[in-house]
Amino acid sequence: MKEYVPRLKKFHYEHVIDALRKKFGYKNVMQVPRLEKIVINMGVGDAVQNPKALEWAMNDLMQITGQKPAICEAKKSISNFKLRAGMKIGCKVTLRRDRMYEFFDRLINVVIPRIRDFRGLSDKSFDGHGNYTFGVKEQIIFPEINYDKVEKIRGMDITICTTAKTDEEAYELLREFGMPFRRR
Repeated sequence: MKEYVPRLKKFHYEHVIDALRKKFGYKNVMQVPRLEKIVINMGVGDAVQNPKALEWAMNDLMQITGQKPAICEAKKSISNFKLRAGMKIGCKVTLRRDRMYEFFDRLINVVIPRIRDFRGLSDKSFDGHGNYTFGVKEQIIFPEINYDKVEKIRGMDITICTTAKTDEEAYELLREFGMPFRRR
């Protein structure tokens, strides 16, 4: 019986590696950058007043990723926001391996085209170490979310971590996967 391989993972081995080796002249296949993990982070600031809001956010994140989110707590107390250290104020999910490729495939081909007034992702959101982060303003662009059951529109940050050493290598890796960047 043949084991299931995600479509984007197969595409990576068949096309992306060859294209990057030609562009950057890597001698060894292990030098070619690859996806390491994808972290989806959802801050829930109103969880301070309404603890139920965190449960709703976690439920939305679980539907989007297919994995149970970890709860994030405040590191410092901030009196202006009525926040104490240790209060639960967000949730995050780290995706790796096959689940990461499945999510990335859905993100590129289904979710990003559903963003309102979309003109392409900025190519200036790299961190200098080959990781790319962008924000999504509303979770309802994901087809897994039922719009009628959404209690509040929330945004999230999506960080794509790669093994690339430079931003240029990471940009080319994501572009080869089909990430819709704005024209330079």
